[in-house]
Amino acid sequence: MATFAVILPAAGRSTRFQRNKRKKPFVELKGRAIWLRSAEHFLNRDDVLQTLIAVAPEDAEWFKEKFRPNLAFMDIEIVEGGAERADTVEKALARVKNDVDFVAIHDAARPLLVLEWIDKVFQAAEKSGAAIPAVPLTSTLKRVKAGKLIAETIPRDGLWLAQTPQVFRRDWLLEAFEKRAGLAATDEAQLIENLGHKVTVVEGSPMNLKITTGHDFKMAVALVDALPKKTIRSLHPFADEEPRFL
Repeated sequence: MATFAVILPAAGRSTRFQRNKRKKPFVELKGRAIWLRSAEHFLNRDDVLQTLIAVAPEDAEWFKEKFRPNLAFMDIEIVEGGAERADTVEKALARVKNDVDFVAIHDAARPLLVLEWIDKVFQAAEKSGAAIPAVPLTSTLKRVKAGKLIAETIPRDGLWLAQTPQVFRRDWLLEAFEKRAGLAATDEAQLIENLGHKVTVVEGSPMNLKITTGHDFKMAVALVDALPKKTIRSLHPFADEEPRFL
């Protein structure tokens, strides 16, 4: 059986959405912190040997204290992130165990997952070495110039919206970061592409949204109970009584 490590980047500045002065991964979504809902999809998997969450240095002590009851019952490592996403993932990657075959990077602010979606992208990565979930673009795409005027309409044929978890062979990912030369990639697939490796796309779901704005959060609140109702047990005895769904 192939083995996986999971990295959850949660060190961003959250400039577009905060609540009660807390960054988006730490905001509660129907009684559970967003990052917890994201992490719990991986912690009980037999093929996941290691889970790491990367937080900003200024959040580290607060995070440990705030979520102490959760962390006491979770096998998760805390890593201090960097200035940019790529820096954060690179720091966490340095802590991944040598005996792990694949590394999955999943946005801590992307909590609406289903086990089947994870299985599909893990299996695709095992076959090809690199795989990501994505959804085909269905809306008309416009390039907008200064003054919010349309500059052109861009054909949407072949355009997909990338999601996470993005999964790669550990050795490929290590090499990709060694050779990134300061490139501030917006996702890890871009770094793998720069090495010349092919990345398989697995069709995902529009429900697997990343919470970036307040509008996204409202959508997540509406969608969380619309996911397939496969329950999991609470990871600690102080969790809410309401069943949680994958």
